[in-house]
Amino acid sequence: MNINKTDLDSLNSVINMTIDRKDYEEKVSTVLSNYRKNANIPGFRKGHVPMGMIKKQYEQAVIADEVNKLLRENLDNYIKDEKLELLGNPIPKPPKEALNWKDPQLTFEFELGMAPKFDIKLSVLKKIIRYEIEPERKMIQEQIINIQKQYGKLVSQNKIEKGYEITAQFRNKEVELEKMVNFTIQDVKSKKNISVLKEAKLSEVLSFSTKGFFRDDETLKRLLSLDDKKFKELLNSNITIELKEINERILADFNQELFDKLYEPGTVTSVKELEEKIKESLKLQFEPQANQKLMNDISEAIVAKTKFKLPSEFLTKWIQTSSKEPMTPEEAVQEYSKSESGIRYQLIEGKIISENNLDINFEELKDYTASMIQNQMMQYGQKPEKEKLDEIISNVMSNKDETRRISEQLMREKILNFYKENAPLNTKKVGFDAFIKQAYGKA
Repeated sequence: MNINKTDLDSLNSVINMTIDRKDYEEKVSTVLSNYRKNANIPGFRKGHVPMGMIKKQYEQAVIADEVNKLLRENLDNYIKDEKLELLGNPIPKPPKEALNWKDPQLTFEFELGMAPKFDIKLSVLKKIIRYEIEPERKMIQEQIINIQKQYGKLVSQNKIEKGYEITAQFRNKEVELEKMVNFTIQDVKSKKNISVLKEAKLSEVLSFSTKGFFRDDETLKRLLSLDDKKFKELLNSNITIELKEINERILADFNQELFDKLYEPGTVTSVKELEEKIKESLKLQFEPQANQKLMNDISEAIVAKTKFKLPSEFLTKWIQTSSKEPMTPEEAVQEYSKSESGIRYQLIEGKIISENNLDINFEELKDYTASMIQNQMMQYGQKPEKEKLDEIISNVMSNKDETRRISEQLMREKILNFYKENAPLNTKKVGFDAFIKQAYGKA
């Protein structure tokens, strides 16, 4: 077999492969002999079918199969030995003339799309903002109140007052509404309706106009779990409310007993320390959103600023030929246009991984998997022993799909940390509302 490569330019090449008959002749003979031994053809005993008949029926298909095996194997080995950096996979070129499988030599050509050479300069990221979201005082206080409510107690009352929790059955026959709802006087809009509620007694059934009962439409939709259709229908009719419960929630006092229920005993001893714990927890909750924004901005900027050419015609053809569903050349052009930015970023990221030794080894993956499992179990108050943890890790890593998913997640974190440590990013501390407004232009 003879293999040689011709470079059409820096991004496109053609591989020429010539296969001699002797390269596959012996293997074809072996396969045909096995066919002959096992062939069941009327008029002949098993194993005694004339070889000429076997060849006439099977030889061309067997030659084609063996030649294809040789092509795949030798093409893969050549690409590996020559350390060719390709985009996509080699595309067979249609033969100029119809193949005669009995020729002493068969020639095949494959188109290659070569990966471009380029440099990455992290200085292009100097205008990228790395947001660090600082929990606002208001958020921390809301968490404090929620804890006091959660660990407080409910005291049943007969009359509704500001701050009391009201449980009531909401009904409307026209839209088939039948829902138990918890709300407070603060959710009600009209002073007249508030006055009626305050005068009402438990088990009393009251009727109100739906429109304007709650302070806004969103509160109405949220509390009654309404879709848009039912919401519009209900606005033009009345609702009945049967008062089921009126409760005053007595907030829990902060003391060491409560602190020890919330965190490991002794780690929090004051409200100030509790606020710090809540602040840390909120920062961790906000971090994924800030990280996602950072990666989106980095990928967009580094693709725009890192200039290199791609073998676009080859990639368009490769997209068309490798598609699971039939694709027209026009559809392939559109698909390439949509995926070009992603291809460019994959090349940039691959170069960063290679040049900075960011590849994942087995021990790293195992440790990362262990950390994920431990964190998940701690959320449910579980702390597995080492033997049990090792068993869970082994089960997770024996699942190929799960291992690939975890590997991709670990690599995303390594790439993100690389940018944070090496790129000249502008760190900016903001509150959550300010982050949403500045990052996404939303109030």
